[in-house]
Amino acid sequence: MTTRSELRLALTGDSILQRRLLTRQDAMLRPLFDLIRDTDISFTNLEVVPNHFGGDPVLESGGSHFGAPAWVLDELTEAGFDLFAAATNHSLDYGVSGLLRGIEALEQRGLSYAGIGRNLEEARRPAYHTHPNGTVALLSCSTTFARGQEASAQRPDMPGRPGLNPLRHTTVYEVTPQQLSSLAEIAEQLGLERMRQKIIQLGFGFPPDDPALVELKDLRFRAAERPAIRTHARSDDVEGIARWVREARELSDVVLVSIHSHEYGEYEEGPAEFVPVFARRMIDEGASLVVGHGPHLLRGMELYKDSPIFYSLGNFIGQNELVSRLPADSYERFRVDPQLTPGMAYWQRTDCDRKGFPADRRFWETVIPICRFKDGRLSGLEIHPVSLGLGERRHLRGRPRLAEGEQARCILSRFAMLSKTFGTHLDFGAGTTTLSI
Repeated sequence: MTTRSELRLALTGDSILQRRLLTRQDAMLRPLFDLIRDTDISFTNLEVVPNHFGGDPVLESGGSHFGAPAWVLDELTEAGFDLFAAATNHSLDYGVSGLLRGIEALEQRGLSYAGIGRNLEEARRPAYHTHPNGTVALLSCSTTFARGQEASAQRPDMPGRPGLNPLRHTTVYEVTPQQLSSLAEIAEQLGLERMRQKIIQLGFGFPPDDPALVELKDLRFRAAERPAIRTHARSDDVEGIARWVREARELSDVVLVSIHSHEYGEYEEGPAEFVPVFARRMIDEGASLVVGHGPHLLRGMELYKDSPIFYSLGNFIGQNELVSRLPADSYERFRVDPQLTPGMAYWQRTDCDRKGFPADRRFWETVIPICRFKDGRLSGLEIHPVSLGLGERRHLRGRPRLAEGEQARCILSRFAMLSKTFGTHLDFGAGTTTLSI
């Protein structure tokens, strides 16, 4: 029997690509991308719609309308990427028609992608990518999206709706009993409670499963000792995704579950309450690792049953300021003069780099984990610090390169601090830029 070597899997966060990277020609970028190309299989989160800006721009975009030329897929493939998570809050920035154009661009190139589809079952199915050292299955889901952007199930007599693979969740705001009493009084005096009861009577709504909840428009409140935000993933979505994890566990060597989530917990660098519960459930079902992204900044790592959970790998390529076309709704949302060109609209939106992403270093520093798997189990892990070049001109920053010196040490130290929250103790040592365990 032939024994396979270790499978080396590189992981990155959000790729917001708008320009050529020249990863083989640019001496500053090449060492990082040579590292990626040297692994067996590499993963990234596709944070743009590769649709040539075609489709129908939607009102509720993911923040900005992230269309892109379809050739960004060729650029990412040249950069060494094999697996593409496509379920994000930008998947339907250009509506169903734009999504379908993006799917066609991916399929024309024969790329391994997951998380979007022409119906719910298609969006939930894993993608499989095979290397001589093993096969990796990818499942991709998103917790952040506008209503109606999730794919729907196909019926015998009706097609499903194209969209993304959803991991929906419910949110309950816990307040003190006195605060809850005040909210109930407000709802009653404004007529909101009568309106809610009328909607239920007409059959267009339902009372909450928990009678202790007070509903105020689309918000749910419950009495507790102290204020808190409680979130729980919808069980039907969890079970729907777990079903395919079990399938992938039997048909591949490594199962990667990708989760795109902007929601946060008690602080911005911590995930929402339901995310760790979901991630651990996926490991229990047979996933080899869970990779998070979405908030554009780095979060910590947990080792659960010797399987890594990365709660966010932050930005990997951050060229969101270089989007060359924006629909009218973006100008209105940013409250900028519609006569401004896209680059100048972004410049005004960030108040000349004084707010937003350009004003916060956390959005421009991340890590790339390289995981080694033997017989489907994690056998080693390297962590490489990465800089996106904050301080450079807008058309130059956002391109990833290996961090060095003091910046590298600071990135690794911060990642270790964030990981400690999850009981993961990382000791990189003075001046160390990689870690093997």
